[in-house]
Amino acid sequence: MTTTEPSLSEGRSGAPEPGQRRTPRTGAWLPTWDLITTKNLEIRRRRGLMITMVVLIIVPTVLFYGLRLLFHAVDPHTYALAGSPGFFSQATNLTDEFGFIAAAALGAAAGTTDLTDGMFRHLVITGRSRLALYLARIPAGLAITVPLVALAFVMNCLVTSYESPPNPTTVAFYGVTAPDNLDQAGLQTWLLQHPQQEINGFLPGVPGGPGITPTPAQVRSAVDQNIASYYSDYTAAEISGSTPAINEMAKIGLWLELDVGIAFLVGLGLGSLTGQRTTTTILLIALEIIVTPLLARTQLPYFIDGQRLLIGVAMDQLRPAALAAASGGGGGGPGPGHILFGGRGALGFPPMPTWAMISVIVGWIVGWSGIGAWRMMTRDA
Repeated sequence: MTTTEPSLSEGRSGAPEPGQRRTPRTGAWLPTWDLITTKNLEIRRRRGLMITMVVLIIVPTVLFYGLRLLFHAVDPHTYALAGSPGFFSQATNLTDEFGFIAAAALGAAAGTTDLTDGMFRHLVITGRSRLALYLARIPAGLAITVPLVALAFVMNCLVTSYESPPNPTTVAFYGVTAPDNLDQAGLQTWLLQHPQQEINGFLPGVPGGPGITPTPAQVRSAVDQNIASYYSDYTAAEISGSTPAINEMAKIGLWLELDVGIAFLVGLGLGSLTGQRTTTTILLIALEIIVTPLLARTQLPYFIDGQRLLIGVAMDQLRPAALAAASGGGGGGPGPGHILFGGRGALGFPPMPTWAMISVIVGWIVGWSGIGAWRMMTRDA
C-alpha cells in the first residue's frame, strides 16, 4: 500500500500544532489588535495634528482656570474664587465646541491618511479586509480623543468642586426669592403664602404695570394657573446657581464624550467618502459653528422635522440640565432628554420625542460609519 504525504498547502491549512499561536486570517472583517495599535501609532506620529488636538481641547481649560487661580492667589480680595457653576458651564461648553472641531479634524485625518500618503494600494495588496482597515480606525482614533476630553473635563470638575463658593440657600427667579429644594407643591404653597413678593416681582401671568397693583386674588389665580411654568423656572435657577453633584458631573461627562465621539465618527466617514482631509474639516466646522446654530435658532414652520435631523439639535435635547440651565437654557422646561439625562435644551428649539432624538443620534453614528466603510470597500486601489 502506498501513501502520499500531504502537500505544503494542505499542511498549512490544517489546525496548528500544540503550542503554536494561530495566525489570524488577513481576510477577516474584524480588525486585529495589531492593526488597531498600528493605526493609532500612525495617527500619533503626526505631531502637527496631535499639537492641534491638545491646543483645542486641553489649552482652553488650562488658560481659563489657570489665570483665574493665579489672580485669586495673588489678590483674593479683588478676584473671587476660580470656580462657580456658571464657569463650569462655560468651560464645558468651550470643551464641547473645540472638542467637536478637534475630533472632526482627527476623524478626517484618520479617514484620508492612507490615500494622501499613497499607502492605500499597499494595504489592499496585503489581502487584509478593507472593512477591517476601516473599523480599525474607530478605536484607534477614539483612544486619542476620549482621554484628552476626559482630562479637560476632570480639570473643570476639580476646580469647580474645590474652588467654588458654597451653594446658596435661596433661589431667585423673576424678582422672587424662595427657599431652595422645594418641590412643585411646596413652591406653590410658598408663593401663596407670600403674595407680596409676587406683587413686587415680575412673575409671568401676574397683572402689573405702571399704576397697577394686583390683588391677592389675582396673584392666587396666576399661581394656580402657571405653577408648572414657575416650577420649571425655579428649578432652572436653582441648578444654575448650585455646584453640580458628582452624579450630574458624570452625566455631563458622558454627554460630552458622546458628542465628541460622534464628531470623530462623522469626520471619519465623511473623510473616507471625499478623500479630502481639508474639505472634510471645513465642512464639519461650518456645520458646528454656522449651520447648526443658524437652523436651530430660526424655526422654519414647514421644515421643523428636517431641522431636527441635525445632530446638534438632537444632542442639545440630550444636554444635561445642570449644563443647559447655566448656559441660558433655563426657563424652557425640561426637554425630551429629561428621561435620560435630565436634559434641558439650550438652543430653544421645540422638543422632539425621545425616540426621535435617539433615532437621530444613532442614525448619524451608524449612517456615517456605514458610508465611510462602503466607500473604502468600493474605492479603486
